[in-house]
Amino acid sequence: MVEVAGGAYAGSLALIADAGHMLTDAAALALAWYAFRLARRPADPRRSFGYHRAQVLAAFVNGGVLVVVVLWIAVEAARRLFEPIAVLGGPMLAVGIAGLVVNVVAFALLRDGRDNMNVRAAALHVIGDLLGSAAAVAAAFVIVETGWMPIDPILSVAVAALVLRSAWGLLRQSGHILLEGTPDWLDVERLRVELSAVVPGVEDVHHVHVWSMTSERSLLTLHVQVTQGTDRDHVLQSIQTYLSKHYGIGHSTIQIETSCEDQGAVHHA
Repeated sequence: MVEVAGGAYAGSLALIADAGHMLTDAAALALAWYAFRLARRPADPRRSFGYHRAQVLAAFVNGGVLVVVVLWIAVEAARRLFEPIAVLGGPMLAVGIAGLVVNVVAFALLRDGRDNMNVRAAALHVIGDLLGSAAAVAAAFVIVETGWMPIDPILSVAVAALVLRSAWGLLRQSGHILLEGTPDWLDVERLRVELSAVVPGVEDVHHVHVWSMTSERSLLTLHVQVTQGTDRDHVLQSIQTYLSKHYGIGHSTIQIETSCEDQGAVHHA
């Protein structure tokens, strides 16, 4: 509200754009907070995996909102370049500094949770606000010192471009998880070869499916063909231990077979 009032009074697009960005970010932070709390709910008959995906969904929505905000800033900045508007540098500088301080404090509160995609999405919004405030301060300083008005929309576009790059990466990553994609860090073919080589009695590994519940938790299912007479329980335990130790996968569903056609027994871990 302070930035909107200050931007309207000073005629600064950088302040108004940053205020609009901060308004959407306030909603984004509320969404991230709600998703974080929702993820703590235990699993139930209708949500057998619990509510962990709520955080990924919130990250995807936040990334989409950021893209829309960036496009709006770009359009408004282009209009300002063709139709320059006088900007009052003094009020713009004061409000920009106040916004910068607030965003530095907010980022400091979120930086310790960057391994969580939902928290990272919220932090990305705050980083965008921080850059926007910094741009507003820089633009105000240039206007006060030189009177060159185009610096206001130019810096707005520069900040928007930085935010767009990060927002697009967030959309891709969260969308990949929502589509049950294989984690980028895991090579399925390499995993098949390793298990066949290190676990005695394993002839073949197939029907491997790996996906992520969240950016921090991966799940796996696979079929293992073993030689006749192999201790299936030992194979199962060896594979589980290997997956946990070398890939950090603690939840796996493994089917042991004596041939590809044999349905065998389904083992859960």
